[in-house]
Amino acid sequence: MSSTDTPIPTTKFKRVMLKISGEALMGDQGFGLHPPTVERIAREVQTVQQMGVEICMVIGGGNIFRGLQGSAQGMERTTADYMGMLATVMNALAMQSALEELGIHTRVISAITMNEVAEPYIRRRAVRHLEKKRVCIFAAGTGNPYFTTDTAATLRANEMACEAIFKGTKVNGVYDKDPVKFADAKRYEKVSYDEVLAGHLGVMDASAIALARDNSLPIIVFSLDEPGGFRGILSGQGTYTTVGD
Repeated sequence: MSSTDTPIPTTKFKRVMLKISGEALMGDQGFGLHPPTVERIAREVQTVQQMGVEICMVIGGGNIFRGLQGSAQGMERTTADYMGMLATVMNALAMQSALEELGIHTRVISAITMNEVAEPYIRRRAVRHLEKKRVCIFAAGTGNPYFTTDTAATLRANEMACEAIFKGTKVNGVYDKDPVKFADAKRYEKVSYDEVLAGHLGVMDASAIALARDNSLPIIVFSLDEPGGFRGILSGQGTYTTVGD
């Protein structure tokens, strides 16, 4: 059987938000973008789009600049956060390029107006892009300092009526302690929003978790490093943790 004859798995999800960190684009480098890694993630997105799923994305900027880190080094916090937002735009453009190389129509939508490189955020226009099966990458966070890309992802997921946030990480779920450092770390199959907040489990920042909780938006934490993981999780396979009620 050829690859084109392989049955496409089905999923209950029609529209989802994929949230990944900027560090996920670094590969084995310590900084910046690693093009083969960007291409690999783009192919993961392609396989999910082939399932008929409408996809939103938010990518962090920590591989280029992290506002909180800049603030800690003496930079004024608002300025540092805006620099971090610009880093997310650079990552979004890199991902757009990789997706369009695969023939996937993509729109970068920025919370900060920069018409030459990205569309401004207009909710109804973004929804229409999704309905036309375009991937929408939301960049520049919420457009406001003091808010992380986790919060931006949760905000946009709610505005776009996504059915879940898929948080791609380096581990295959939420653990009670760092599984890299502790061999006896326990992975949760499901954990509530309040347990994540009370236990400081590090899934997302508190604002993002609270916003997801208040809107009953599930967060599915999975490993982005596992080939085919994104599509597998959407079709109910693989190992992951669900954060929800």
